[in-house]
Amino acid sequence: MMNREDFRTYGHELVDWMADYLENVASYPVKSQVKPGEIAAQLPSSAPQAPESMTEILEDFNKIIMPGITHWQSPNFFAYFNANNSYPSILAEMLTATLGAQCMIWDTSPAAAELEERVLDWLKSAMGLPTEFEGVIQDTASSATLCAILSARERATNFQVNRSGMNDNRFRVYASTQTHSSIDKAVKIAGLGQENLVKVGVDEHFAMRPEALAKKIQEDKEKGFKPLCVVATLGTTGTTAVDPLAELSAICRDHGVWLHVDAAFGGTALLLPEYHWMIKGIETVDSFVFNPHKWMFTNFDCSVYYVRDAQHLIRTFEILPEYLKTSTRGQVNDYRDWGIALGRRFRALKLWFVIRSYGITGLQQRIRNHLDYAAWLESQIETHSDFEVMASRAFNLVCFRFHPQGEDHPETLNELNASLLSHLNETGRVYLTHTKLHGAYVLRMAIGQTYLEKTHVEQAWEAIQKTAKNLDQHPEEKATGDRP
Repeated sequence: MMNREDFRTYGHELVDWMADYLENVASYPVKSQVKPGEIAAQLPSSAPQAPESMTEILEDFNKIIMPGITHWQSPNFFAYFNANNSYPSILAEMLTATLGAQCMIWDTSPAAAELEERVLDWLKSAMGLPTEFEGVIQDTASSATLCAILSARERATNFQVNRSGMNDNRFRVYASTQTHSSIDKAVKIAGLGQENLVKVGVDEHFAMRPEALAKKIQEDKEKGFKPLCVVATLGTTGTTAVDPLAELSAICRDHGVWLHVDAAFGGTALLLPEYHWMIKGIETVDSFVFNPHKWMFTNFDCSVYYVRDAQHLIRTFEILPEYLKTSTRGQVNDYRDWGIALGRRFRALKLWFVIRSYGITGLQQRIRNHLDYAAWLESQIETHSDFEVMASRAFNLVCFRFHPQGEDHPETLNELNASLLSHLNETGRVYLTHTKLHGAYVLRMAIGQTYLEKTHVEQAWEAIQKTAKNLDQHPEEKATGDRP
Protein backbone atom coordinates (compact mmCIF):
# COMPACT_ATOMS: atom_id res chain seq x y z
CA MET A 1 0.00 0.00 0.00
CA MET A 2 1.15 3.52 -0.72
CA ASN A 3 3.02 5.42 2.01
CA ARG A 4 3.92 9.08 2.28
CA GLU A 5 7.19 8.79 0.37
CA ASP A 6 5.52 6.77 -2.40
CA PHE A 7 2.89 9.50 -2.59
CA ARG A 8 5.59 12.14 -3.02
CA THR A 9 7.40 10.12 -5.68
CA TYR A 10 4.34 9.23 -7.73
CA GLY A 11 2.89 12.70 -7.23
CA HIS A 12 5.90 14.25 -8.94
CA GLU A 13 5.73 11.60 -11.66
CA LEU A 14 2.06 12.30 -12.30
CA VAL A 15 2.55 16.06 -12.46
CA ASP A 16 5.20 15.47 -15.11
CA TRP A 17 2.77 13.15 -16.92
CA MET A 18 0.03 15.81 -16.79
CA ALA A 19 2.34 18.51 -18.13
CA ASP A 20 3.51 16.22 -20.96
CA TYR A 21 -0.08 15.24 -21.73
CA LEU A 22 -1.28 18.82 -22.08
CA GLU A 23 1.77 19.73 -24.14
CA ASN A 24 1.16 16.84 -26.55
CA VAL A 25 -2.61 16.38 -26.37
CA ALA A 26 -3.06 17.50 -29.98
CA SER A 27 -1.15 14.42 -31.13
CA TYR A 28 -3.77 12.02 -29.71
CA PRO A 29 -6.78 10.88 -31.76
CA VAL A 30 -9.21 13.46 -30.43
CA LYS A 31 -12.17 11.04 -30.37
CA SER A 32 -11.52 7.64 -28.83
CA GLN A 33 -11.22 4.95 -31.50
CA VAL A 34 -12.21 1.96 -29.34
CA LYS A 35 -15.30 -0.15 -29.98
CA PRO A 36 -18.10 -0.81 -27.44
CA GLY A 37 -16.98 -3.26 -24.76
CA GLU A 38 -13.31 -3.07 -25.69
CA ILE A 39 -12.24 -1.40 -22.43
CA ALA A 40 -14.39 -3.59 -20.18
CA ALA A 41 -12.97 -6.72 -21.82
CA GLN A 42 -9.51 -5.78 -20.54
CA LEU A 43 -10.66 -5.29 -16.94
CA PRO A 44 -10.86 -8.15 -14.42
CA SER A 45 -14.37 -9.27 -13.52
CA SER A 46 -13.64 -8.92 -9.78
CA ALA A 47 -11.60 -6.58 -7.62
CA PRO A 48 -8.07 -7.60 -6.56
CA GLN A 49 -7.80 -9.17 -3.12
CA ALA A 50 -4.18 -8.18 -2.52
CA PRO A 51 -2.69 -4.67 -2.89
CA GLU A 52 -1.24 -3.79 -6.27
CA SER A 53 1.63 -1.42 -6.88
CA MET A 54 1.11 2.04 -8.26
CA THR A 55 3.56 1.12 -11.02
CA GLU A 56 1.18 -1.62 -12.18
CA ILE A 57 -1.84 0.66 -11.85
CA LEU A 58 -0.24 3.40 -13.93
CA GLU A 59 0.85 0.91 -16.57
CA ASP A 60 -2.75 -0.23 -16.94
CA PHE A 61 -3.93 3.37 -16.97
CA ASN A 62 -1.77 4.07 -20.01
CA LYS A 63 -2.47 0.73 -21.70
CA ILE A 64 -6.20 0.30 -21.02
CA ILE A 65 -7.74 3.62 -20.01
CA MET A 66 -6.00 6.14 -22.26
CA PRO A 67 -7.11 4.50 -25.56
CA GLY A 68 -10.70 4.88 -24.33
CA ILE A 69 -10.43 8.60 -23.58
CA THR A 70 -11.87 11.28 -25.85
CA HIS A 71 -9.54 14.23 -25.45
CA TRP A 72 -11.69 17.20 -24.52
CA GLN A 73 -8.62 19.35 -23.92
CA SER A 74 -7.33 18.84 -27.44
CA PRO A 75 -7.31 21.98 -29.60
CA ASN A 76 -8.86 19.72 -32.25
CA PHE A 77 -11.96 19.20 -30.12
CA PHE A 78 -14.83 21.13 -31.74
CA ALA A 79 -17.76 18.98 -30.55
CA TYR A 80 -20.70 19.79 -28.25
CA PHE A 81 -19.52 22.74 -26.15
CA ASN A 82 -16.06 22.74 -24.67
CA ALA A 83 -15.48 21.49 -21.12
CA ASN A 84 -12.25 23.36 -20.61
CA ASN A 85 -9.56 23.32 -18.04
CA SER A 86 -6.34 25.34 -17.72
CA TYR A 87 -3.06 25.08 -15.87
CA PRO A 88 -4.17 27.18 -12.87
CA SER A 89 -7.50 25.36 -12.67
CA ILE A 90 -5.80 21.97 -12.57
CA LEU A 91 -3.40 23.08 -9.84
CA ALA A 92 -6.30 24.37 -7.76
CA GLU A 93 -8.17 21.09 -8.26
CA MET A 94 -5.12 19.24 -6.94
CA LEU A 95 -5.19 21.40 -3.82
CA THR A 96 -8.93 20.86 -3.45
CA ALA A 97 -8.47 17.10 -3.58
CA THR A 98 -5.61 17.28 -1.09
CA LEU A 99 -7.55 19.39 1.40
CA GLY A 100 -10.55 17.09 1.03
CA ALA A 101 -12.82 19.65 2.64
CA GLN A 102 -16.57 19.05 2.74
CA CYS A 103 -17.79 22.62 2.47
CA MET A 104 -21.45 22.23 3.38
CA ILE A 105 -21.60 25.05 5.93
CA TRP A 106 -19.42 27.99 6.93
CA ASP A 107 -18.08 26.21 10.02
CA THR A 108 -16.76 23.24 8.01
CA SER A 109 -14.38 25.57 6.11
CA PRO A 110 -14.91 29.33 6.51
CA ALA A 111 -12.46 30.12 3.71
CA ALA A 112 -14.49 28.09 1.22
CA ALA A 113 -17.73 29.91 2.00
CA GLU A 114 -16.25 33.40 2.06
CA LEU A 115 -14.10 32.87 -1.04
CA GLU A 116 -17.17 31.62 -2.93
CA GLU A 117 -19.14 34.73 -1.98
CA ARG A 118 -16.32 37.09 -2.95
CA VAL A 119 -15.40 35.44 -6.27
CA LEU A 120 -19.04 35.42 -7.39
CA ASP A 121 -19.26 39.11 -6.52
CA TRP A 122 -16.21 39.68 -8.76
CA LEU A 123 -17.91 37.92 -11.64
CA LYS A 124 -21.20 39.70 -11.08
CA SER A 125 -19.43 43.03 -11.43
CA ALA A 126 -17.26 41.97 -14.39
CA MET A 127 -20.29 40.65 -16.29
CA GLY A 128 -22.60 43.59 -15.71
CA LEU A 129 -25.16 41.65 -13.68
CA PRO A 130 -27.47 43.38 -11.18
CA THR A 131 -25.79 44.31 -7.91
CA GLU A 132 -28.62 42.77 -5.88
CA PHE A 133 -27.96 39.31 -7.33
CA GLU A 134 -26.50 36.80 -4.87
CA GLY A 135 -24.56 33.81 -6.13
CA VAL A 136 -23.74 30.22 -5.32
CA ILE A 137 -21.70 27.60 -7.18
CA GLN A 138 -23.72 24.56 -8.29
CA ASP A 139 -22.32 21.47 -9.98
CA THR A 140 -24.08 21.95 -13.33
CA ALA A 141 -26.62 24.20 -15.05
CA SER A 142 -29.03 21.26 -14.94
CA SER A 143 -29.03 21.40 -11.13
CA ALA A 144 -29.29 25.19 -11.15
CA THR A 145 -32.31 25.10 -13.45
CA LEU A 146 -33.98 22.54 -11.22
CA CYS A 147 -33.32 24.87 -8.28
CA ALA A 148 -34.96 27.71 -10.20
CA ILE A 149 -38.10 25.73 -11.04
CA LEU A 150 -38.43 24.39 -7.50
CA SER A 151 -38.00 27.91 -6.10
CA ALA A 152 -40.63 29.21 -8.53
CA ARG A 153 -42.97 26.42 -7.43
CA GLU A 154 -42.51 27.25 -3.76
CA ARG A 155 -42.89 31.00 -4.24
CA ALA A 156 -46.12 30.47 -6.17
CA THR A 157 -47.56 28.21 -3.42
CA ASN A 158 -46.21 30.14 -0.44
CA PHE A 159 -43.95 27.12 0.21
CA GLN A 160 -46.93 24.81 0.68
CA VAL A 161 -45.74 22.10 -1.74
CA ASN A 162 -42.68 21.51 0.41
CA ARG A 163 -44.99 21.08 3.42
CA SER A 164 -47.93 19.10 2.10
CA GLY A 165 -47.07 17.97 -1.41
CA MET A 166 -48.44 18.81 -4.84
CA ASN A 167 -52.22 19.02 -4.55
CA ASP A 168 -52.95 21.23 -7.55
CA ASN A 169 -50.78 20.37 -10.51
CA ARG A 170 -51.83 22.92 -13.09
CA PHE A 171 -48.56 24.80 -13.25
CA ARG A 172 -46.97 25.55 -16.61
CA VAL A 173 -43.32 26.11 -17.52
CA TYR A 174 -42.37 27.74 -20.84
CA ALA A 175 -39.22 27.45 -22.93
CA SER A 176 -38.38 27.61 -26.61
CA THR A 177 -38.30 24.62 -28.92
CA GLN A 178 -34.51 25.04 -28.91
CA THR A 179 -34.13 24.80 -25.14
CA HIS A 180 -31.79 22.32 -23.48
CA SER A 181 -33.09 18.88 -22.48
CA SER A 182 -32.27 19.67 -18.85
CA ILE A 183 -35.42 21.81 -18.77
CA ASP A 184 -37.53 18.76 -19.63
CA LYS A 185 -35.76 16.78 -16.92
CA ALA A 186 -36.19 19.53 -14.31
CA VAL A 187 -39.93 19.80 -14.98
CA LYS A 188 -40.27 16.05 -14.47
CA ILE A 189 -38.22 15.98 -11.27
CA ALA A 190 -40.09 18.99 -9.85
CA GLY A 191 -43.32 17.00 -10.07
CA LEU A 192 -44.93 19.32 -12.61
CA GLY A 193 -45.18 16.71 -15.35
CA GLN A 194 -43.54 16.92 -18.74
CA GLU A 195 -46.92 17.61 -20.34
CA ASN A 196 -46.88 20.96 -18.53
CA LEU A 197 -43.68 22.08 -20.25
CA VAL A 198 -44.87 24.32 -23.07
CA LYS A 199 -42.48 24.69 -25.99
CA VAL A 200 -42.64 28.11 -27.65
CA GLY A 201 -41.87 28.68 -31.33
CA VAL A 202 -38.73 30.43 -32.54
CA ASP A 203 -37.89 33.01 -35.20
CA GLU A 204 -35.57 32.73 -38.19
CA HIS A 205 -32.57 33.01 -35.82
CA PHE A 206 -33.92 30.16 -33.62
CA ALA A 207 -34.65 32.57 -30.74
CA MET A 208 -37.91 32.45 -28.78
CA ARG A 209 -40.71 34.61 -30.21
CA PRO A 210 -42.09 36.88 -27.45
CA GLU A 211 -45.50 37.22 -29.08
CA ALA A 212 -45.80 33.42 -29.20
CA LEU A 213 -44.95 33.21 -25.50
CA ALA A 214 -47.47 35.89 -24.57
CA LYS A 215 -50.16 34.08 -26.55
CA LYS A 216 -49.48 30.70 -24.93
CA ILE A 217 -49.50 32.20 -21.42
CA GLN A 218 -52.79 33.99 -22.07
CA GLU A 219 -54.38 30.87 -23.57
CA ASP A 220 -53.24 28.76 -20.61
CA LYS A 221 -54.66 31.22 -18.10
CA GLU A 222 -57.99 31.13 -19.90
CA LYS A 223 -57.97 27.33 -19.63
CA GLY A 224 -57.30 27.43 -15.90
CA PHE A 225 -53.57 26.69 -15.97
CA LYS A 226 -51.13 28.62 -13.79
CA PRO A 227 -48.08 30.03 -15.61
CA LEU A 228 -45.18 29.40 -13.24
CA CYS A 229 -41.81 29.89 -14.92
CA VAL A 230 -40.25 30.93 -18.20
CA VAL A 231 -36.76 29.71 -19.13
CA ALA A 232 -34.94 32.06 -21.49
CA THR A 233 -31.71 30.92 -23.11
CA LEU A 234 -28.62 32.96 -23.94
CA GLY A 235 -26.83 30.54 -26.25
CA THR A 236 -29.03 27.57 -27.13
CA THR A 237 -27.40 24.17 -27.47
CA GLY A 238 -28.16 23.69 -31.15
CA THR A 239 -27.17 27.06 -32.59
CA THR A 240 -26.32 29.40 -29.65
CA ALA A 241 -29.41 31.50 -30.36
CA VAL A 242 -30.10 34.33 -27.90
CA ASP A 243 -33.65 34.74 -26.65
CA PRO A 244 -34.85 38.40 -26.48
CA LEU A 245 -34.56 38.97 -22.74
CA ALA A 246 -36.06 42.47 -22.56
CA GLU A 247 -39.32 41.42 -24.22
CA LEU A 248 -39.53 38.19 -22.23
CA SER A 249 -38.88 40.07 -18.99
CA ALA A 250 -41.78 42.41 -19.67
CA ILE A 251 -44.15 39.49 -20.32
CA CYS A 252 -43.08 37.69 -17.14
CA ARG A 253 -43.44 40.85 -15.11
CA ASP A 254 -46.97 41.43 -16.44
CA HIS A 255 -48.06 37.90 -15.52
CA GLY A 256 -46.09 37.47 -12.28
CA VAL A 257 -44.07 34.58 -13.71
CA TRP A 258 -40.59 33.56 -12.52
CA LEU A 259 -37.99 34.22 -15.23
CA HIS A 260 -34.93 31.99 -15.23
CA VAL A 261 -32.04 32.65 -17.65
CA ASP A 262 -30.04 29.68 -18.88
CA ALA A 263 -26.76 31.17 -20.08
CA ALA A 264 -24.80 27.99 -19.43
CA PHE A 265 -22.61 28.46 -22.49
CA GLY A 266 -23.14 32.04 -23.66
CA GLY A 267 -22.87 33.68 -20.25
CA THR A 268 -19.07 33.78 -20.37
CA ALA A 269 -19.32 36.27 -23.27
CA LEU A 270 -20.72 38.80 -20.77
CA LEU A 271 -17.13 39.39 -19.69
CA LEU A 272 -17.00 41.38 -22.94
CA PRO A 273 -18.81 44.75 -22.74
CA GLU A 274 -19.79 44.39 -26.38
CA TYR A 275 -22.02 41.44 -25.40
CA HIS A 276 -23.98 43.23 -22.69
CA TRP A 277 -26.81 43.74 -25.18
CA MET A 278 -27.82 40.16 -24.32
CA ILE A 279 -28.92 41.10 -20.81
CA LYS A 280 -31.04 44.13 -21.55
CA GLY A 281 -34.03 43.50 -19.30
CA ILE A 282 -32.17 41.48 -16.68
CA GLU A 283 -33.27 43.94 -13.99
CA THR A 284 -36.40 41.84 -13.34
CA VAL A 285 -34.92 38.37 -13.92
CA ASP A 286 -35.33 36.02 -10.94
CA SER A 287 -32.42 33.66 -11.55
CA PHE A 288 -29.44 33.29 -13.89
CA VAL A 289 -26.92 30.50 -14.50
CA PHE A 290 -23.72 30.18 -16.51
CA ASN A 291 -20.94 27.59 -16.59
CA PRO A 292 -17.31 28.66 -16.17
CA HIS A 293 -16.55 24.99 -16.91
CA LYS A 294 -17.60 25.53 -20.51
CA TRP A 295 -15.87 28.64 -21.85
CA MET A 296 -14.07 30.18 -18.89
CA PHE A 297 -11.20 27.70 -18.63
CA THR A 298 -12.25 26.27 -15.27
CA ASN A 299 -12.44 22.49 -15.19
CA PHE A 300 -15.69 20.63 -14.65
CA ASP A 301 -17.70 21.00 -12.52
CA CYS A 302 -18.36 24.66 -11.81
CA SER A 303 -21.73 26.27 -12.51
CA VAL A 304 -22.46 29.79 -11.21
CA TYR A 305 -26.06 30.43 -10.18
CA TYR A 306 -27.39 33.88 -9.25
CA VAL A 307 -30.74 34.71 -7.68
CA ARG A 308 -32.48 38.01 -7.14
CA ASP A 309 -33.96 37.00 -3.78
CA ALA A 310 -31.82 34.45 -1.98
CA GLN A 311 -34.56 33.86 0.60
CA HIS A 312 -36.72 32.13 -2.01
CA LEU A 313 -33.85 29.74 -2.70
CA ILE A 314 -32.98 29.18 0.96
CA ARG A 315 -36.57 28.64 2.08
CA THR A 316 -37.00 26.08 -0.70
CA PHE A 317 -34.01 23.97 0.34
CA GLU A 318 -33.17 24.62 3.99
CA ILE A 319 -33.57 21.90 6.56
CA LEU A 320 -31.95 22.04 9.97
CA PRO A 321 -31.30 18.80 11.83
CA GLU A 322 -29.65 19.11 15.24
CA TYR A 323 -26.20 18.05 14.00
CA LEU A 324 -26.05 20.99 11.56
CA LYS A 325 -26.96 23.70 14.09
CA THR A 326 -24.12 26.16 14.67
CA SER A 327 -23.57 29.37 16.60
CA THR A 328 -22.76 31.24 13.37
CA ARG A 329 -26.08 30.52 11.66
CA GLY A 330 -27.63 33.74 10.39
CA GLN A 331 -24.29 35.57 10.32
CA VAL A 332 -22.79 33.71 7.35
CA ASN A 333 -23.79 31.90 4.16
CA ASP A 334 -24.31 28.19 4.78
CA TYR A 335 -24.38 27.16 1.13
CA ARG A 336 -25.83 23.72 1.79
CA ASP A 337 -29.15 25.64 2.03
CA TRP A 338 -28.65 27.08 -1.46
CA GLY A 339 -29.10 23.91 -3.50
CA ILE A 340 -29.99 20.24 -3.63
CA ALA A 341 -26.90 18.60 -2.15
CA LEU A 342 -25.82 18.79 1.48
CA GLY A 343 -22.21 17.91 0.65
CA ARG A 344 -20.28 20.52 -1.33
CA ARG A 345 -16.86 20.58 -2.95
CA PHE A 346 -14.51 23.57 -2.68
CA ARG A 347 -15.24 24.68 -6.24
CA ALA A 348 -14.52 28.35 -5.62
CA LEU A 349 -10.78 27.68 -5.29
CA LYS A 350 -10.25 26.80 -8.95
CA LEU A 351 -12.38 29.73 -10.08
CA TRP A 352 -10.26 32.02 -7.90
CA PHE A 353 -7.04 30.61 -9.37
CA VAL A 354 -8.30 31.06 -12.93
CA ILE A 355 -9.55 34.64 -12.51
CA ARG A 356 -6.37 35.73 -10.75
CA SER A 357 -4.03 33.93 -13.16
CA TYR A 358 -5.62 35.34 -16.32
CA GLY A 359 -7.07 38.57 -14.99
CA ILE A 360 -10.26 39.85 -16.55
CA THR A 361 -8.32 41.29 -19.52
CA GLY A 362 -6.62 37.95 -20.15
CA LEU A 363 -9.95 36.12 -20.12
CA GLN A 364 -11.42 38.72 -22.45
CA GLN A 365 -8.56 38.39 -24.93
CA ARG A 366 -8.84 34.62 -25.13
CA ILE A 367 -12.62 34.80 -25.62
CA ARG A 368 -12.23 37.44 -28.33
CA ASN A 369 -9.66 35.23 -30.07
CA HIS A 370 -12.20 32.42 -30.23
CA LEU A 371 -14.83 34.77 -31.62
CA ASP A 372 -12.38 35.97 -34.27
CA TYR A 373 -11.50 32.41 -35.29
CA ALA A 374 -15.19 31.56 -35.60
CA ALA A 375 -15.80 34.65 -37.72
CA TRP A 376 -12.93 33.59 -39.99
CA LEU A 377 -14.35 30.10 -40.41
CA GLU A 378 -17.80 31.49 -41.11
CA SER A 379 -16.38 33.71 -43.85
CA GLN A 380 -14.62 30.72 -45.44
CA ILE A 381 -17.85 28.74 -45.50
CA GLU A 382 -19.88 31.64 -46.86
CA THR A 383 -17.54 32.08 -49.83
CA HIS A 384 -17.23 28.35 -50.63
CA SER A 385 -19.45 27.13 -53.45
CA ASP A 386 -20.06 23.72 -51.85
CA PHE A 387 -20.75 24.71 -48.23
CA GLU A 388 -23.34 26.88 -46.54
CA VAL A 389 -23.88 28.46 -43.12
CA MET A 390 -27.11 27.16 -41.59
CA ALA A 391 -27.70 29.47 -38.62
CA SER A 392 -26.80 32.96 -37.48
CA ARG A 393 -23.60 32.99 -35.46
CA ALA A 394 -23.94 34.66 -32.07
CA PHE A 395 -20.73 33.44 -30.43
CA ASN A 396 -18.02 30.96 -31.38
CA LEU A 397 -20.23 28.17 -32.73
CA VAL A 398 -20.51 27.78 -36.50
CA CYS A 399 -23.39 25.71 -37.88
CA PHE A 400 -22.93 24.64 -41.50
CA ARG A 401 -23.35 21.82 -43.97
CA PHE A 402 -21.81 20.40 -47.11
CA HIS A 403 -24.06 21.31 -50.06
CA PRO A 404 -22.33 20.43 -53.33
CA GLN A 405 -23.51 22.25 -56.40
CA GLY A 406 -26.32 20.48 -58.20
CA GLU A 407 -27.39 18.39 -55.22
CA ASP A 408 -30.59 19.70 -53.59
CA HIS A 409 -32.49 16.61 -52.45
CA PRO A 410 -33.01 17.03 -48.66
CA GLU A 411 -32.51 13.39 -47.70
CA THR A 412 -29.45 13.02 -49.89
CA LEU A 413 -27.93 16.13 -48.30
CA ASN A 414 -28.67 14.74 -44.85
CA GLU A 415 -27.03 11.43 -45.69
CA LEU A 416 -24.08 13.18 -47.24
CA ASN A 417 -23.47 15.34 -44.15
CA ALA A 418 -23.95 12.43 -41.76
CA SER A 419 -21.34 10.53 -43.76
CA LEU A 420 -19.03 13.54 -43.76
CA LEU A 421 -19.25 13.81 -39.98
CA SER A 422 -18.62 10.11 -39.52
CA HIS A 423 -15.57 10.16 -41.80
CA LEU A 424 -14.13 13.23 -40.07
CA ASN A 425 -14.51 11.81 -36.57
CA GLU A 426 -13.13 8.41 -37.55
CA THR A 427 -9.84 10.00 -38.62
CA GLY A 428 -9.12 11.10 -35.06
CA ARG A 429 -7.80 14.42 -36.35
CA VAL A 430 -10.90 16.45 -35.41
CA TYR A 431 -14.11 15.91 -33.51
CA LEU A 432 -17.38 17.64 -34.46
CA THR A 433 -21.02 16.98 -33.62
CA HIS A 434 -24.31 17.74 -35.35
CA THR A 435 -27.82 19.06 -34.86
CA LYS A 436 -30.95 19.17 -37.00
CA LEU A 437 -32.50 22.46 -38.09
CA HIS A 438 -35.85 22.38 -39.88
CA GLY A 439 -35.08 18.74 -40.71
CA ALA A 440 -31.64 19.49 -42.15
CA TYR A 441 -28.60 17.60 -40.83
CA VAL A 442 -26.19 20.33 -39.74
CA LEU A 443 -22.59 20.16 -38.53
CA ARG A 444 -21.65 22.14 -35.41
CA MET A 445 -18.11 23.42 -34.86
CA ALA A 446 -17.53 24.93 -31.41
CA ILE A 447 -14.32 26.97 -31.35
CA GLY A 448 -13.48 27.53 -27.69
CA GLN A 449 -10.80 25.19 -26.36
CA THR A 450 -8.44 26.88 -23.89
CA TYR A 451 -5.19 26.56 -25.83
CA LEU A 452 -6.68 26.68 -29.32
CA GLU A 453 -4.80 28.67 -31.98
CA LYS A 454 -6.06 29.81 -35.36
CA THR A 455 -3.89 27.18 -37.05
CA HIS A 456 -6.03 24.45 -35.49
CA VAL A 457 -9.16 25.97 -37.01
CA GLU A 458 -7.43 26.30 -40.37
CA GLN A 459 -6.30 22.68 -40.28
CA ALA A 460 -9.79 21.53 -39.33
CA TRP A 461 -11.30 23.48 -42.23
CA GLU A 462 -8.79 21.90 -44.61
CA ALA A 463 -9.71 18.44 -43.31
CA ILE A 464 -13.42 19.18 -43.74
CA GLN A 465 -12.96 20.31 -47.34
CA LYS A 466 -10.71 17.40 -48.26
CA THR A 467 -13.00 14.81 -46.70
CA ALA A 468 -16.07 16.34 -48.36
CA LYS A 469 -14.34 16.36 -51.72
CA ASN A 470 -13.53 12.67 -51.41
CA LEU A 471 -17.13 11.91 -50.52
CA ASP A 472 -18.36 13.87 -53.51
CA GLN A 473 -16.03 11.91 -55.76
CA HIS A 474 -17.55 8.65 -54.49
CA PRO A 475 -21.30 9.18 -54.64
CA GLU A 476 -22.01 5.48 -54.09
CA GLU A 477 -20.72 5.91 -50.52
CA LYS A 478 -23.08 8.72 -49.58
CA ALA A 479 -25.80 6.51 -48.16
CA THR A 480 -23.59 3.87 -46.53
CA GLY A 481 -21.05 6.02 -44.73
CA ASP A 482 -18.32 3.45 -45.49
CA ARG A 483 -14.80 4.79 -45.38
CA PRO A 484 -13.14 5.42 -48.79
